[in-house]
Amino acid sequence: QVQLVESGGGSVQAGGSLRLSCVVSGYTYIMGWFRQAPGKEREGVAAVGRDGQTIYADSVKGRFAISKDNANNTLSLQMNSLKPEDTATYYCAAEQRVTPGTLALVHWWYNNWGQGTQVTVSS
Repeated sequence: QVQLVESGGGSVQAGGSLRLSCVVSGYTYIMGWFRQAPGKEREGVAAVGRDGQTIYADSVKGRFAISKDNANNTLSLQMNSLKPEDTATYYCAAEQRVTPGTLALVHWWYNNWGQGTQVTVSS
């Protein structure tokens, strides 16, 4: 079983930046960041495969960057040029199934989730 613990959320004005971190214990094949705003479905933000390949939602391309530090077992999400519509609870997710060539941004692909961290962007 994989354990995931997020940190780094907070409140920021539009145009600002935040960096989310997720400490991961256990083997993972794909890791990702998701977010969920009140009354909305959980949506994929970014994912990274074991080979370092990344994928982003169109809404965050060019503003967010996902990265992993294998030495420190940490997954990060650097968020720049934040917008009020980025306001949500952000979740770290991981999947252990080995699926070469597959990167998923759908929540049902992942079986391991962190507790979430709140990001609030004010206009």
